[in-house]
Amino acid sequence: MSTHHPDEVLLMEYSAGTLSEPMALCMRMHLDRCSHCRGQLDMLNSLGAIMLDHSKQASRVSDDLFDNIVAQIDSEPAAPEAAEEQPSHDSPLERLLGSDLNELPWKRQLADVSVYDLSDRFPGEERVTLQKLCAGGRAPSHSHHGSEATLVLTGAFADANGVFSKGDFVILDHHHDHQPVALHGEDCITLSVMDAPVKLTGRLTRLLNPFIR
Repeated sequence: MSTHHPDEVLLMEYSAGTLSEPMALCMRMHLDRCSHCRGQLDMLNSLGAIMLDHSKQASRVSDDLFDNIVAQIDSEPAAPEAAEEQPSHDSPLERLLGSDLNELPWKRQLADVSVYDLSDRFPGEERVTLQKLCAGGRAPSHSHHGSEATLVLTGAFADANGVFSKGDFVILDHHHDHQPVALHGEDCITLSVMDAPVKLTGRLTRLLNPFIR
C-alpha cells in the first residue's frame, strides 16, 4: 500500500487534465496502485461534474451552491475500495517502452546508479528518466534547482524524508537535500520528471555540476 501521495492540488490538476504528459503518467501509475488517491480523485471528479451541471442550470451562482454540492457528494454511497495492485502488463509505461524494465539499455551514470532517458518521447522541456539504484547502493547527495517528481516502480529507497516503496510518489525541490539509499534485496527503479537539473552537494561530486544538464 502506498504511503506517500500527491497533494490535492496535483489531484485537481490531473482531474482537470492540465498536467504535462510525463506528470500525468506518474499520476496515472500511482493511482493504479493507490486506492486512497483513487477515492480522492473520484470525489474531485464528482465535484467537477456537479459544478458543471449546476452551471448549465443557472446563469448565476447562488450563495448556497457550494454547500449544496458538498451535501450531494456526502450523500452518495462510498465506492468499494479497489484492489491495490494492478497487473504489471497493464502498465502504461511498459506499453510506452515496448519492453520489460530490466531489458532496457541502461546507461551507467555512477557506480550504483544507471539511467534510461525518456525525454525525447514527450513534448516540452521536462527531463523524464528512469533511474535504477542497485540494491543496497547509494545515490550521490543532491538538491534541486527546480522540482523533481519521483514514482517508485520497483524496490524501495530510504532518505531523510522516510522510506519510499513501490507505488509511492514524492515531489522534492530546492528545499530538500538528500541521498537516496536503495534497500537490500532488489534494485530500486524510479520514474522521475524534472523541470531543472539536480544540484550535487557532496564534497567531491559537486565538481560535476557544470556538466549536468
